[in-house]
Amino acid sequence: MTDNTDRAELLHVFLARHGWADARRAPLAGDASDRRYERLDRDGTRAVLMDAPPPQEDVRPFVALARHLRALGFGAPEVLAEDPELGALILEDFGDATFTRVLAGTPAEERVLYELATDVLIGLHRVRPDRAVPEGLELYNHKRLLDEAMLLFDWYCPAVMGQRASVVAQREFVMAWLGTAFMGLSDLPPTLVLRDFHVDNLVVRESGEGIARCGLLDFQDALEGPRAYDLMSLLEDARRDVAPELARAMIERYLAAFPDLGRDQFTSDFAILGAQRHAKVIGIFTRLLARDGKPDYLVHIPRVWRLLERRLDHPALAGVRDWLARYLPPEARPVPARALAGKGVPR
Repeated sequence: MTDNTDRAELLHVFLARHGWADARRAPLAGDASDRRYERLDRDGTRAVLMDAPPPQEDVRPFVALARHLRALGFGAPEVLAEDPELGALILEDFGDATFTRVLAGTPAEERVLYELATDVLIGLHRVRPDRAVPEGLELYNHKRLLDEAMLLFDWYCPAVMGQRASVVAQREFVMAWLGTAFMGLSDLPPTLVLRDFHVDNLVVRESGEGIARCGLLDFQDALEGPRAYDLMSLLEDARRDVAPELARAMIERYLAAFPDLGRDQFTSDFAILGAQRHAKVIGIFTRLLARDGKPDYLVHIPRVWRLLERRLDHPALAGVRDWLARYLPPEARPVPARALAGKGVPR
């Protein structure tokens, strides 16, 4: 493991090897991971440096999926240079026009941008599964879905209860998901699930036409799984309120593109996967505070609880609803205290 000084020198050597030694470097906004980003400017030619130090990060899935998505005609960034052992990439620069920034500056563009994002998913899901999913990609199966839902139990529960819940509570939590909720998921053919498909990770590209105008970021954790997941992630955004009428319109736009797709089963999958993601995100945002000392995501927890509570009316989620009513009733769902930062929680 290198210290920060050694890593800075290695990154400089990497940049020099690929002709960027003299580029101006400016930090870009990071994310919830250990990755850092810098904009490189070499006499007006721009690129992005991804600094993803191993072993916490692995750039190889990002590289493979970026090339795969580009080959399918989607707007993933071109990988200009790579050093997987160092954990460094030089990427095509999409600029600063993330959907989030465009929406903040020009709210009237909202429907246009959500239509573009929905059309990206329509285009992806029209690709035959054997072409859409790279060979060897792992399945988003019930075990993985459960492992993610468990983040609420493992991190949020002890953060607000002061101690880990009982073994009996854990067993009941597992059965609420495995024995009821996930049994309601359809057996529709799986597709490529990008998993973090929301406006923070989408960019309006100056180049490209049609769905390629939508630049894609943060897809390295993609899996083979349910087709409803990414549309749900877009429309039930943990960081941004989406008007119900806009969400309904995008679901209708998607379903109209697949007239043979069973509406009831798709919307059921949407609800179940929504509850699973919201439980996961509450756990992740708590973990970012308790383990990593990152409190910035706490502000979103009330919204995510509202999204989860809205989904609990679905019959397949009756077990989850009952578990929450017993162990985490509405009055016991606060935002975790900032005092947890850096202290961890009982595991």
